[in-house]
Amino acid sequence: MSFTVLVPARLASTRLPRKALADLGGLPMVVRVAQRCALSGASAVVVATDSEEIRAACAAHGVRALMTRADHPTGSDRLAEACVQLGLDGRDIVVNVQGDEPLIEPGLIDACAGLLAQRSDCVMSTAAHALDDVEEYGNPNVVKVVTDAVGRALYFSRAPLPWWRDGYASGVLALPDPAPLRHIGIYGYSAGFLRRFPSLPESPLERIESLEQLRVLWHGERIAVHLSAVRPGPGIDTPEDLERVRRHFG
Repeated sequence: MSFTVLVPARLASTRLPRKALADLGGLPMVVRVAQRCALSGASAVVVATDSEEIRAACAAHGVRALMTRADHPTGSDRLAEACVQLGLDGRDIVVNVQGDEPLIEPGLIDACAGLLAQRSDCVMSTAAHALDDVEEYGNPNVVKVVTDAVGRALYFSRAPLPWWRDGYASGVLALPDPAPLRHIGIYGYSAGFLRRFPSLPESPLERIESLEQLRVLWHGERIAVHLSAVRPGPGIDTPEDLERVRRHFG
């Protein structure tokens, strides 16, 4: 199985400006992410950016980077342009790893690519793990997913999902059994679908939840979900996250 990892990276970030170039143990974060991705079975790891600074930082450390337009509304639109530049199409597999995940598990990348290769009924794959923390279950920044009998996503939400009616009878939020699933923000795509994605109209559910993957379900496409036995390493969204991950790199 051959697949390509694409890492979207830009300098603009509301909560943590210029985080793609934040120093992690002497290397920019985007380079750390690409190095982790290179430990997977990917045939190529490519950063897709709209920043000459990011491109230059990648080049200085032997990481391939493509310049893409600055006006893309979403990361998926940026990756669609990268697919065109790379000549990827049809059932070629692309895995999208976010540029703020320097502790991404290479095995998780392989699992997403492998699952999509097995599922001709799905245009995308993603991952989830079981929640064991009731505060995360109720946290709108923690996205939940529910699946059907064969492991395809039925819905993603920021709300507690599924809602345990009887468990909330006393007015206190509790974890249902079986455990709810936390969505992990990694995606596998067929390159053909990724190139088509920008032409799909935005869905009302996507606007309400601010979850781009709901556009895929709204238009009748399927997403396969890999169930991971382990919680992924922390991503970086805030200065506090950055300091926590910096300690990992000494």
